[in-house]
Amino acid sequence: MSFRKVVRQSKFRHVFGQPVKNDQCYDDIRVSRVTWDSTFCAVNPKFMAVIVEASGGGAFLVLPLHKTGRIDKSYPTVCGHTGPVLDIDWCPHNDNVIASGSEDCTVMVWQIPDNGLTLPLTEPVVVLEGHSKRVGIITWHPTARNVLLSAGCDNVVIIWNVGTAEELYRLDDLHPDLIYNVSWNRDGSLFCSACKDKTVRIIDPRRGLVVAEKERAHEGARPMRAIFLADGKIFTTGFSRMSERQLALWGPDNLEEPITQQELDSSNGALLPFYDPDTNVVYVCGKGDSSIRYFEITEEPPYIHFLNTFTSKEPQRGMGWMPKRGLDVNKCEIARFYKLHERKCEPIIMTVPRKSDLFQDDLYPDTAGPEAAIEAEDWVAGNTAGPVLISLREAYVPTKQRDLKVNKKNVLHESRPASRPCSAARLSAPPALTTSMPTATGQGSGRLEEVLQELKNLRVVVAEQGERIAKLEQQLSSMENGDV
Repeated sequence: MSFRKVVRQSKFRHVFGQPVKNDQCYDDIRVSRVTWDSTFCAVNPKFMAVIVEASGGGAFLVLPLHKTGRIDKSYPTVCGHTGPVLDIDWCPHNDNVIASGSEDCTVMVWQIPDNGLTLPLTEPVVVLEGHSKRVGIITWHPTARNVLLSAGCDNVVIIWNVGTAEELYRLDDLHPDLIYNVSWNRDGSLFCSACKDKTVRIIDPRRGLVVAEKERAHEGARPMRAIFLADGKIFTTGFSRMSERQLALWGPDNLEEPITQQELDSSNGALLPFYDPDTNVVYVCGKGDSSIRYFEITEEPPYIHFLNTFTSKEPQRGMGWMPKRGLDVNKCEIARFYKLHERKCEPIIMTVPRKSDLFQDDLYPDTAGPEAAIEAEDWVAGNTAGPVLISLREAYVPTKQRDLKVNKKNVLHESRPASRPCSAARLSAPPALTTSMPTATGQGSGRLEEVLQELKNLRVVVAEQGERIAKLEQQLSSMENGDV
């Protein structure tokens, strides 16, 4: 007789979030109040950038990750824009390069010094001018060097070669209304977009064509988002006709009907999805919410499996997301968020609890590294390449240096032969009883007591070994079931 498993087996079932201590937060940051559904924060393994309030233009703050605590009001900013900054994004192939889009209709690319800013940065490396209205979306190509996508409120998508400051592709007739977000696929051959006309589109930028589209992906009028998953599926967040927040999963070959659609709640903040292609986990953060929900995407129904919710007291104004190569693998950290409050930034660490101190291969498969797979010219020529993967094992440092400890205490009787190895002595058979009668009664009874005592000690040792074997078998069974 077979019993259906009540709890679905998953190594991410016990993922939990934990905010860092107050002294590891970034305090006294005046987060921007501009009304735009951007994350307002961008993070990489070296720096954390936050869009901040600025008088007479737009600015964002760039801090080395280690510079925690209270940030002085006079700390230098990146302040070359003449209008408020709406979106920022770090280059995936150079941790010192960041791009910004602004209400002044320009895109600027900046080079940040290794140790951070000591003076206000007003001169960008390159200024990209091509939009007629404010630029609200900035995203780098995942595999091609120096390729940047920008989308503005003029409903135009432009793809730039930052290395030459030239416009590669201009897609100005594919979106009839405001573009909410844009997401590249894994190899950068396509991108998907969510638009105010409630349509999700899959676009080939090099051919300038809409490969597939789904009208009224979500019935509600509030903003929605669409992101590509590693296997080509599309994950969307939006609102129903009754203003309930929804999640949906779509197959790229058939956008007519969703693979699955789920309703979350009736809050009114836009849902920002963050996706980890290595673990297939999607984290959903609502603007104005005080929680982060996370889901595992699988091939079995219901396809979007709810894992858990991280809840805090303060609502989030924005959210930063650390790339996988910036995480602490020694702590089994699988995600790190940088939650923006009104006046501070608070890192939140997502951890899978494990008892073992070893490197966890199942949590850290090879991930996208900082090397570009192809050059911009190769991508324009029609070549496509997936990300160059790296192993995170090199980042692993054993946390406990175990010293060798030798216990010289012998549980057996001292009459044991000294030349016999210790391990053999602990499990050695007792001396055989001879059938010949001893010459003296005292010697015979003394020898018998000695053998009985050694046999008693041996039984204690065997019992201890049996208990250890049982505990090890129990631990092995737990690890195989993913419950460690």
